[in-house]
Amino acid sequence: MIYLLLSILASTFIFIIFKLFEKYNINTLQAIVINYFMACIIGLVMYDEPININTIITSKWIYGAIGLGFLFIAIFNVMALTAQRNGLSVASVASKMSVIIPIIFGIYVYNEGAGLQKIIGIVLALVSVYLSSIKSKHINEPSKSILLPILLFFGSGAIDTSIKYIETTYLPENGIPIFSATIFAFAFVIGSCILIFKALKKSLKFPLKTIVGGIALGIVNYCSIYFLLKALNHESLESSTLFTVNNVAIVMISTLLGLLLFKEHISKINWAGILLAIVSIVIVTLA
Repeated sequence: MIYLLLSILASTFIFIIFKLFEKYNINTLQAIVINYFMACIIGLVMYDEPININTIITSKWIYGAIGLGFLFIAIFNVMALTAQRNGLSVASVASKMSVIIPIIFGIYVYNEGAGLQKIIGIVLALVSVYLSSIKSKHINEPSKSILLPILLFFGSGAIDTSIKYIETTYLPENGIPIFSATIFAFAFVIGSCILIFKALKKSLKFPLKTIVGGIALGIVNYCSIYFLLKALNHESLESSTLFTVNNVAIVMISTLLGLLLFKEHISKINWAGILLAIVSIVIVTLA
């Protein structure tokens, strides 16, 4: 249970750090690039086998790692913007509800069960993202507040689905640590190229607060994945139960911290979406 608790806390802290970036005027893209460098270094340090570059380059999963590197850098930016503009509750709901996408993928590709209960949960999840994202000032123009959460929902779902497919199709049994480190490395390289391109137009500075913020985000980002994998390896919890507790806890803690720390306004419609999100997670994962 301790690994599950640490995973929940680490995932929640990611959203909090993004809000702090806004508060202290930290360049989000720069911090995210530093974050992936830090996460890659930690992953390589934690990998207890010899690292063979040629083996990595010639592996069957290398192209998937490159594609995920693009997705990681893009969706992490979307997550940051969603947390900063829409609030912690919206960002957590949109990202956690994306678990529905790999479930749908599993139904079609791996012929997993698709009973009425699971279908109801999927529909409720989609509705919950919409309801939790709508802000009262944009109630008549929902497109202004719904775009970022929708991008985060589908982007996070695409990442989870891709990782699941590559893991089950191409990865060897002990390949997860080096695969993760490789994705972080490509995300760092892609992000660095973006920063270099920006530097051609105007000079870029890396203030100490940006470096510190990026390092902190990298540590928390890696821990969220590491502790979740450790929790999944524990025999006392079934994966469906674990994902239920994990996702519901992140949504609820993020919402409460948004209220307490950042004085976020959550309307009745938003509360309905958050509660619906919790119900949909429980329905789908226990189906």
